[in-house]
Parts: sequence; C-alpha cells; structure tokens
Amino acid sequence: MAALCALACSQAPEYGYTIKNNQIVYNTPPRPADQQSMLGFAAEPIDHDIRIGLIGLGDRGTGAVRRLPHVEGAVIVALCDLYPDRVERAQKILEKNFNYRALHEFSGPEGYKDLCASEDIDLVYLAVPWNLHTSMAVYAMEQGKHVAVEVPAATSIEECWQLVNTSERTRRHCMMLENCCYDYYEITCLNMAQQGLFGEIVHTEGAYCHNLEPFWDGYQGDWRMTYNKDHHGDVYPTHGIGPVCQALNIHRGDKMDVLVSMDTDAFAGQAIADKRYGEGVVEKYANGDNTMTFIRTRKGKTILIEHSVVTPRPYDRMYQLQGTKGLANKYPNEGIAIFDQALVNIDSEDLEAENYLPDAERDAIMEQYKHPILKQFEEKAREVGGHGGMDFIMDSRLIYCLRHGLPLDQDVYDAAEWSCLVELSEVSINHGNMPVVMPDFTRGEWDKVKGLSFAYAE
Repeated sequence: MAALCALACSQAPEYGYTIKNNQIVYNTPPRPADQQSMLGFAAEPIDHDIRIGLIGLGDRGTGAVRRLPHVEGAVIVALCDLYPDRVERAQKILEKNFNYRALHEFSGPEGYKDLCASEDIDLVYLAVPWNLHTSMAVYAMEQGKHVAVEVPAATSIEECWQLVNTSERTRRHCMMLENCCYDYYEITCLNMAQQGLFGEIVHTEGAYCHNLEPFWDGYQGDWRMTYNKDHHGDVYPTHGIGPVCQALNIHRGDKMDVLVSMDTDAFAGQAIADKRYGEGVVEKYANGDNTMTFIRTRKGKTILIEHSVVTPRPYDRMYQLQGTKGLANKYPNEGIAIFDQALVNIDSEDLEAENYLPDAERDAIMEQYKHPILKQFEEKAREVGGHGGMDFIMDSRLIYCLRHGLPLDQDVYDAAEWSCLVELSEVSINHGNMPVVMPDFTRGEWDKVKGLSFAYAE
C-alpha cells in the first residue's frame, strides 16, 4: 500500500489523486477567477440556421451528414476529415440527398484548425476517434464555437477538467452527443420518474454490452481495439451512465460520490487479439471481458454500470430504474411495474409488486407519459432514422436550444461526469478494486439546481 501511495502521490498532477484511508481521493481544484459556472447557461439566440462544421467523416460522421440537413434550422457548411476522399464522399451525399455542397472543405492533420477558425460556423460537430475528442473540442471553443462531441467526450480526468474549464472560460456550450438519453424508452421513463410514478428512485442500472466482433475492422487505424487492449476499466460508459444520471438528477440535486470497479480477466479479449495480431503478439490484453462499476451518490442512491464488447452476449444497455413505488426495465424485455395502483388509471389484477404490467397496460402508460420532446420530434425521427431515431431527436434538441437561446439538455458537467468513469474505473481496478472518491466538476454547486429540466421556447 505504501508503494501504491508513493506512486500515486508522485504522479498526481493538479487534477490527480492521492490515497487516503484506503481510498483514492481525486482533487477538485478551485474555479479560476476568470471562469463562471455553466449551470443553466444559455447563450444568445442564433437567429439564422445553425451553421455546422463537421469534423470526422467515418461511420458516425457520415451518418451525421445524412441526418443533420433533415433537422429544422440546421445546415452543414463545412466538412473536414484526415482524408480528402472522405470529404468528397460526404459532399456527394449532400448533393444527392439535399441538392447542395458544403461551402468549405478541409483535410489533413491540421484541417480541423482551419475549420474551427472559419467565421461562418456556429457549431463544431466532432465525430473523430476518442483520443482526439478533448483537444479538438477545446480548440473549437477557444475559437468561439459551440461544440457537440461524440462519446466519450474525454478519456482522462485531466481532459474532463480541460472541457469544463474551457467551457466556463469561453462561455461556449460543450455538449456530449449521448444519444441514448433520447431513446424512446429511456426518455419516456425519465418523464415517468420526474412525475413521481416510480416514487423515489433509489437504484439504477445501465450498460454497454455489445459484441463488436463484426465491427473491429471498421475503425481507422485500429484505434478502438488498440484502446481496449491497452486499458482496463469501462472505456465506453456513457450509454449506460447518461440516462440513469438524468433520472437521479446528478449535479442537479445529487452527485456521484464513491466508485468501485472490478473486471474479469480477458479470456475472450486475449483470444481476439491473438487471432487479429498473431498469437503472443499482444502479451496481455488489458480490458476485461466484463467490467462492473458500482457507484454510491451523496443522497444514498446506487448505480451499477457494465461494459462488455468481446463476448457473444446479446446487445444490452441494462437500463433500469428502481423506485420506492415502481420500476422500469428495458432489457431483455421492456417492463413497467407500478406498486401503487392509485398512481395510474389502470384496473388490473396484475398490478402487484412482484409482477410487470401486462403489455397492453404497459403500452398505454408509455403513451400516456410520452415525453414532450418525443412528441415534438418522433414522427420525423422515425422517418430519418439513426439508431431508431434517437440520433435525430438528439440533434434536433441541440439545434432547437441553440436557435432559441436555451440551456442545453446536456451540459459540460454531464460530459465530464459521464466520461470520467473511463479513468476512474481503470484506476480502481489497477489499485485492487479500491474505492475512488470522485471529483466534483461543478466545484460544490451540485445541489444548486433542483432537478433536471428541459427548456422550451415561449
């Protein structure tokens, strides 16, 4: 233990950690004098179509090219990728589907800087490999641009603080593109929770369990497999943690306090590495086949998050809200349980604590509590698509809020809190599953805002 402490203390930067009383304790530095909190921040309304510069034209970026022009009030004016042929491919998609080409084209390692410097761009939309998310987002904000960045927004605690500090200093939005918060089930159950249908939410679960065997070859330069083989921990936590943090009002009345992570050995992961690179080339594949992260909040709630991408386990985001008066569960089958019949206008013999509602009654409640955001964008979302439409709803809400000068649904603290599990889970595992006292990216203001709300124009 003394050796671990010495190592941690000697390597601890401004945003690092020390080990005290058998806990890893992360620093929460004071806010610099030239920064202001971004809680509830609303930028000036943008009274024209939101001019988007899109950086990264692989699979996710190409999907955005096909989707964003369908969003009311959005126009792609600039395209950028490391490779010029990808830029031209995106231009042809715009030409074929929307009868226009983006005004600006950029390519090469420094092309993103030229895009960010363009005066006729309001929003930089980042769909690049994980290791580039933070540096490009920071650069864009420093050029006066709002930023939307794919998940996770950061891969280290230092990067999380870079995003927070830059957003606070520049007064520019930095939204992580966590699309699962806009899945029809998650956002409807969030509405139920906010209206008290489940009582007090006391435990939540989320995950990213997705066999990536068919997809590994699609990542340019093998970047995703490289990250997994080099790192322990939950390297992709935000699809699971994002929706449940919203239901628990994290940094809007509660905060994540203590984290513990553990993982299996890399049985399947090592076999995949041996198959891809040759037996023994990767001496030890780092990422466990299954990683579990347990979190306790300041208000006494609990969260379980899992990550599994190398086993044949069926796709599962494990979404669950457990409350004192009811429960919602999405996987493997959608289920709603309401323990207090007075809360719903349903007369059913099956409305008992140990039973899920019958399908017809469940569907009726889902329709009754459909979120206003879903009502606004659902029809067009199903037409445009993108993970069943949730990508389109996410983009539409972002553009809607920017045009009307409203606070975003996800702020920079969400981006940091949800992304910080990447490092924190690895550190906990590497220190023998030691508890981690998590940093507070709001710097003590986690209880200032009372509950998550979604802003609408009058």
